[in-house]
Amino acid sequence: MILVVIEQEDGAPDRLSSEALTLGRSLAEAAGRPLHAVAWGAGAGDVAGALAGTGVAVLHTIDDARLTDHAPEAIGKALAQMHRRPSHDWSLEELAREVGLSRSVLAERFAGIVGVPPMQYLAKWRMQIASGLLAEGRANVATIANEIGYDSEASFSRAFKKMVGVPPSVWRRQRAHAA
Repeated sequence: MILVVIEQEDGAPDRLSSEALTLGRSLAEAAGRPLHAVAWGAGAGDVAGALAGTGVAVLHTIDDARLTDHAPEAIGKALAQMHRRPSHDWSLEELAREVGLSRSVLAERFAGIVGVPPMQYLAKWRMQIASGLLAEGRANVATIANEIGYDSEASFSRAFKKMVGVPPSVWRRQRAHAA
């Protein structure tokens, strides 16, 4: 799993969007698979737009209005931990300890910046990973479930259906027929 975090400084959205486009294409080609990104800072939406169609999926854009005090650093660490180890059995308590915040402060700041609570974000991230693996078609559902942190194929299938609307095997077939 590869996470690309794009941090944009004020003042150069056009130049950075152009650079993001070039970088996005290069990274996706080198990796040989789709990548995921989080765009931070002023003009994050411009960067997300520039990456469309490059093989880099921007999962979140976070503008400067939501970046206050030291929250970006702690939230960035939390995001990095979840992206580095999506299959880990994360709890809010453990994640907060990893980034040096209390559970309540992490939950509040994370939701304020990212838009959803940390555990909900993790569940969505896992489903993004699962969707990519299902679309590739190389691994069976049980293997994918294990790879993204589910103890059983059944629990993964229930979670996938709850978020996506159909079980993973049906989703895979629908994608295959649409292609």
